[in-house]
Amino acid sequence: MSALFYIGNGMAFEEKSAWVTIVISIGAYTIYVVTVLGRAGDGPLADVAYTGTLLWTIGGAIVTAIAAHIAMAVAGGHGADRTDERDREINQVSERIGQSLVIIGAIAALVMAIAELRHFWIANVVYLAFVLSSVLSSIAKIAAYRKGGFQTW
Repeated sequence: MSALFYIGNGMAFEEKSAWVTIVISIGAYTIYVVTVLGRAGDGPLADVAYTGTLLWTIGGAIVTAIAAHIAMAVAGGHGADRTDERDREINQVSERIGQSLVIIGAIAALVMAIAELRHFWIANVVYLAFVLSSVLSSIAKIAAYRKGGFQTW
C-alpha cells in the first residue's frame, strides 16, 4: 500500500499507471487465492467452486484499473496522460517482456490439458500467468523510467 503513497507528481503518467497496475493485479489475485483457499476446507482444492470468484476478481480488477486510470488522468489535469516517443518505446518493450510469462503460462496450460488435468488447475495456471505477466511488465516499465529508458540498460 505504501507504493500508492509514493506515486507523486514527478512521475510520468505511464509510470504511475505501472504502479497502480501492480497493486491492483496483486490485490485481485490475493483476494482470489484467499477466497478459494478459504472454501477448500478439508476437501480437495480442485473441487472448490472457483469460476465465479475467478471471473469476479478479474472483472473487478479491470473495472478498478479503469477507474484508477481515469482518476489519475483527471487529477493530473489537461494532457496528464499524454505520451511521447520514449513513453511508447518503454511501453512496447515492457509489454514484450511481460508477454514472455503469458507464453510460458500458455505452454503450461497446453501441457496440463494434454495430461488431462482438471480444469481447476489449468484455469489457475492461466490466471497466474496473466497476473505475473502484468506485474513483470509493470516492473520493467518502472525500471525503464527510473533508468532513463531501455537504451541505458
